[in-house]
Amino acid sequence: MKIIIADDHAVVRSGFMHILNFQADMEVVATAADGLEAYEQVAKHRPDIVLMDLSMPPGESGLIATGKIKEDFPETKVIILTMYDDEEYLFHVLKNGASGYVLKNSPDEELLSAIRTVYDGGTYIHPSMATSLVRQFVKKDVDEAETDPYKILSRREIEVLPLVAKGYGNKEIAEMLYISVKTVEAHKAKIMEKLNLKSRPELVEYALRKKFLNF
Repeated sequence: MKIIIADDHAVVRSGFMHILNFQADMEVVATAADGLEAYEQVAKHRPDIVLMDLSMPPGESGLIATGKIKEDFPETKVIILTMYDDEEYLFHVLKNGASGYVLKNSPDEELLSAIRTVYDGGTYIHPSMATSLVRQFVKKDVDEAETDPYKILSRREIEVLPLVAKGYGNKEIAEMLYISVKTVEAHKAKIMEKLNLKSRPELVEYALRKKFLNF
């Protein structure tokens, strides 16, 4: 099976590559340091599996990249690699199309099992998160769904929100996302309106509460 590793740490990429290439049924065909590069490598190599770090440089997180890859290359399966043992992260990555969720501190055997399970058409969730997943789905009611930012905001607005919260200026955000300053301003206004926020401090508080600052 052809695999791409996307992680912003070279040492991590090298370590995973060594483990996977040692397997008779696996081959790492490319690596990527951020979500944008991961998307480009998927377009080039059309791998079976992408191991995607959840937290990569601002502007193209693993979560955003996963959504784009699954939309344009649905045959490629994505397994999220993360340090976050968090049910809210799990819920959102599955909604964005990921087929697996593996903690980075898991044994090598678990990662290999996850890859083979997902390749065979299954879904792999770190054992400690299984109960959390059930609890997360059970507690989702209509009111919460109506206020879910991932349903209210567009994909681009989801990209802009954490950058604004982290203090980047309009010009910096425009350069990161390859859009105009006016477009950034328009997205910011829409975000504030849709989320009923009145000030930047409110936006920062919202981003912290929803864990956008970890993206």
